[in-house]
Amino acid sequence: MKTIGAEANTADELPGEDARFLRLTFAVARRSLASGSHPFAAILVDADGAVLMEQENGYLPERDMTAHAERVLMSRASRAYDPPFLSRCTIYSSAEPCAMCAGAVYWAGVGRVVYALSESRLRLLTGDHPENPTLDLPCREVFATGQRKVEVLGPALEDEAEQIHRDVWSRSR
Repeated sequence: MKTIGAEANTADELPGEDARFLRLTFAVARRSLASGSHPFAAILVDADGAVLMEQENGYLPERDMTAHAERVLMSRASRAYDPPFLSRCTIYSSAEPCAMCAGAVYWAGVGRVVYALSESRLRLLTGDHPENPTLDLPCREVFATGQRKVEVLGPALEDEAEQIHRDVWSRSR
């Protein structure tokens, strides 16, 4: 299993439109935060650069701990598109997909992941917050156990991504 892009922290280091799409996830994450939910988001982009779907965190209103933006987006995408199509798509995520979300990306068949905030850096922000007991397992390790290639680029634009989370986890205990 091949993964790419161990580190990329500036927009200049990101290929093509990747920085623009990551920043779009930041806008969706801010919208999620403004609606009272956790500040996470993901978007699905096809091979031609068209945004197919976007997803805010789905924790509220049901307090569904499994309704991470990436997992919900992959459920929607796998119902709408077949795996050969999704293999040419990219999921952009405001934070690194956790093990559950990486599994959803893998099973949906998406071929490329670009993420901003790493799980390890997110863990430093959330601490032991009961609504986000961060599972610090890099998505690259999850994908490496699979039978098909998933390209990974990230972390990228981490400082920008972290700003969205500033003070969120300490004030919402």
